[in-house]
Amino acid sequence: MADKKVVAILGATGVVGTQMIQCLEERDFPVERLVPLASARSAGKTVRFNGEDVTVLEATPDAFDGVDIVLGAAGDAQAKELLPEAAARGAVCVDNSHAFRLDADVPLVIPEINPEDIANHPRNIIANPNCATIIGLVPTWPLAQRAGLKRLIVSTYQAASGAGMPGLKELERESRVLAEGGEVGDTAPFAYQLAFNLIPQIGGFKEEAYTSEELKMQNEGRKIMHMPELRVNCTCVRVPVMRSHSESITVEFERPITPDEAREVLSAAPGVKVVDDPANLRYPMPLDTSDQDLVYVGRIRRDLSAPDGVNALTFWCCGDQIRKGAATNAVQIAEHLL
Repeated sequence: MADKKVVAILGATGVVGTQMIQCLEERDFPVERLVPLASARSAGKTVRFNGEDVTVLEATPDAFDGVDIVLGAAGDAQAKELLPEAAARGAVCVDNSHAFRLDADVPLVIPEINPEDIANHPRNIIANPNCATIIGLVPTWPLAQRAGLKRLIVSTYQAASGAGMPGLKELERESRVLAEGGEVGDTAPFAYQLAFNLIPQIGGFKEEAYTSEELKMQNEGRKIMHMPELRVNCTCVRVPVMRSHSESITVEFERPITPDEAREVLSAAPGVKVVDDPANLRYPMPLDTSDQDLVYVGRIRRDLSAPDGVNALTFWCCGDQIRKGAATNAVQIAEHLL
């Protein structure tokens, strides 16, 4: 039995922080004491852990005294301000923000892919990848190990809750207002109405008219898989789904691999469930993949557009971005620290 740890959750009252607490319970993580931390306006609230109410404390540097592991579920600014303070006090921080992901001395980890990188964390900070990156790479990696990886073409269909609690509440509000025949009005945090619509932008526009979310798939994937030259083309779309991201992925391989071989590989891959039976209309969908930790994969087929001599497959995957795409991945990393 691993020694019990004092575990702090930075951003404990948000969507991801709340899920982290649930994951610690579900996975029977050896918690000696839970320290839920949030902004001053949330201090004094309570969270439920192992049948007890635990008071939320204001997130200050002194709140990390005596903490062994920090699970970060806050935004970039708070992460940059507070996690180095926690690390300096001896805590190992597993951070879900964007703040440290591409820093050379901070490992970026999906435990199904590069758990060996966890051991080398000189700053006492380990980064959790972007949710869409995790969901896409968990099934891509075992195929890459079988046939080699040359190129990824990805389209993501990302749920409203990927924008946190404000996104989830806004889609609920818009749907209710429109069902009652009302006017949507202000749509923050989205640029446009999301209900009954799609928004082909997540994040701000960067170089070559790609958004920050789209570039994460390339830049984070290269680091996680230790493939600095990997070619990735990604388009990210916000869709009117409450929970669970979906992705269409075309993979170009170095060596031949058939759809049947891919199904065989994925059926044995950690963190993956194959749901691929078109004859019986069975394929992954957000309603089926929410509130659990596996990435479902289906619609596995040959890429008909690939030129002769090019080995490429297309598949569809769905995963809960709050759980495996954020909270559970962080807790899995923390388990390697025990």
